[in-house]
Formats: sequence, C-alpha cells, structure tokens
Amino acid sequence: MSTPRNLALLLFCGSLVLALAMGVRFTAGLFLQPMTQAHGWGRETFSFAVALQNIVWGVASPLAGAIADRWGPGRTLAGGAGAYALGLILMAHAGNPLALDLSTGLLIGIGLAGTSYAVVMGIIGRHTPPEKRSMALGIVGAGGSFGQFAVLPAGQALIGQFGWQSALLVLAVAVALIVPLAATLADRCDSGAAQGGHSVTTALATAARNRSFHLLFWSYFVCGFQTAFILLHMPAFVVDAGFSANVGMAAVALIGLFNIFGTLLFGWCGGRWEFKQLLTVIYGARAMVILPLLWLPLSELGIYAFAAAMGLLWLATVPLTNALVGKVFGLRHMSMLSGLVFLGHQIGSFVGAWAGGAIFDRSGNYQPAWLIAIALSLIAALLCRPIDERPLLREATA
Repeated sequence: MSTPRNLALLLFCGSLVLALAMGVRFTAGLFLQPMTQAHGWGRETFSFAVALQNIVWGVASPLAGAIADRWGPGRTLAGGAGAYALGLILMAHAGNPLALDLSTGLLIGIGLAGTSYAVVMGIIGRHTPPEKRSMALGIVGAGGSFGQFAVLPAGQALIGQFGWQSALLVLAVAVALIVPLAATLADRCDSGAAQGGHSVTTALATAARNRSFHLLFWSYFVCGFQTAFILLHMPAFVVDAGFSANVGMAAVALIGLFNIFGTLLFGWCGGRWEFKQLLTVIYGARAMVILPLLWLPLSELGIYAFAAAMGLLWLATVPLTNALVGKVFGLRHMSMLSGLVFLGHQIGSFVGAWAGGAIFDRSGNYQPAWLIAIALSLIAALLCRPIDERPLLREATA
C-alpha cells in the first residue's frame, strides 16, 4: 500500500487522466448534428461509429488491463493516449462512413481502453487498503465526472467559435496531456507487488465459473446501454423538442456535475453497506428518474431536473463494480478482470448508442428507446440482488 502522500498524488493524477479521457469522450453527442449535416449522413451512421467505439473499447479493455497488470500502467496509458489523439485527428478529416468507423470507432475505442477505468482503477485499487478502497475509487471516478462537466462546455464553445473540425483537433491536444501523467503513475505503481499469487488462467477460470461475475457483467450491460444512449442522443432529443443546442449541452454537463457528488456519495456508502445493495438501489432509481421525462410535459426546468437526478446515479456504478471485482477476485489481476466485466458495459453501450439512432430514423422519435431503458433498469436491479460478495480466489488459492 502507498503512503498517504503517494496515494494523494496517485488519486490526483488518476483523476486528471480520467477527466481528460472521459471528458473528451463525453463530447461525442455535440458532434452528431454538425457532422451528419456537413456530410449528409443519417443519424444512424454516426451512431454506429460511436457504437463501434464502445464495443472496441470493451473488447480491448481486458487486454489493456492485462498489459497494465503485467508490464505496468505507464506504457498502457501512454499508448492509449496516442491512439486516442490520432483517432480524434482522423475523425476531423473523415469524409465517408468507413473513415468515421476507423477513426471514431476503432482508434478512439482502443485509446479509451488504455486510458480509462480498468487501468486507472486497477492502480488505485492496488495501492489502497480495503476499508478505504471504495472511497478512493469513488474519488477517481469523480474525476471522470468532472471532465464531463468541464470539457463539454469547452467543446461546445470550440464548435461554435471555430467549427467542429478545429474543435476535434484541440481535443486531440488535450488528450495528449495524458502522456506526462502516465509517466507519473508508472513511477508510483508496481503491479508485481499486488496481492495474490494466482495466475491469469486461474483468475479467468474462476470468473467464468462464478455466477455472481455473470450477474455483474449483465447488470453492467444495462448501465452501458443507458449512459451511451443518453450521452449521445440527449442533445439531439432536446433540440428535437424545440430547445436550443445549449440546453442539451447544459443538460449533459449537469449530469457530469451531479455525478461528482453521486460518485463520491456511493463510494463512501460502499465502505458501509454491501456493494450489491447499493447497485440495486442505483438501477431501480434510474427507472424512476426516466419516467417523468416521458409522462410530464417537457420543459427546460424538467430537462435540468432530469439531468441532476440522473447525474447522481450516472457513473456511481463504476467504483462499486470495480471494488466488488477486487473484493471477490483479489488485486493481482484486478485491471484485467475489471476490463472483462467492463466488456458487458460496452456491449450495452454499443446497443444503446446504435439503437438510439436506428429507432429515431425508423420511428421519428426516441420514446421506444426511453421505454427500453426503463425496463432494463428494473432487470438490472433484480440481477444485482443475488450477487455473492465473498472472496473467491483467496479460497481457491488456499
């Protein structure tokens, strides 16, 4: 475990990495309308590229986590930042759907796998005592939320002032700042010191046989569906309802602001209540938050109220899920296994991002997608209840 001074530095740098990586990623919805209008594409074309990004991110996350566990997170973060920045540059010059898929989908997806939750939270998890781990992961997760709150208005301002192409280039420069932060995190982390001597094969086999791992995987699928759908399509949903683009941007930014408090709150709660109980509460509450958006007349105040309430629940699942993985399966391969369960989240993100555009193109509105999101919330709440939090790999090793 790190000393308090070193842990504070890890938390600061890890939070900043997630703020940059996730903050830039959350701007995707701002580019949907200007890019599709400039190229004459349907919304499904752009939605598919972002959906592909999500699935690539998910598939690459276990690999990125395994590389970080084996060779350290510094190289993983730096390589991910390079792929991320290159993807943004090529996205600015994508003139056809294939180029959009390769840049926005493939490269940025790989970049996100190397710079986001699985790698960063693996570092923090290995350097934090068990009784403080949930709170520490909540602090780092709040960094990603702060990025959503801070980068979204900046992205909107860049698009308005310089156009969407120049905005993407500026965001690429911002992502490149992760490289010096990676060096700091690499100096402070020794993955070989992580607890547990079990092998990669043992860790994967134990997870594959464990019922709770599968329940966690598919409940995380729901989180991915909802966050990807709302993140990508909320700005367009608001504009379609007759409000300005700034209202949509402010709503997504407000989700990020309130998620700072939500992530910290549930991270703190994770040290006092079972993780599965908190996850059940989060998913059930999401259904209750979405319902008024469909039942009540849409107003600017109502949009902001929805954003604030959803923000409290937005990524509060992340520190709880990662802490649960570390508790059940140990710390030695936490990044890899966190990346593997995150694949479930990203499969949901693929479906949510793509289905939102496909449903709109076919029906002319987003109401069926909102109804699906409500139903999935209730299913996820039921999936979390029977999760068993008892450590497994230590028992197997013993």
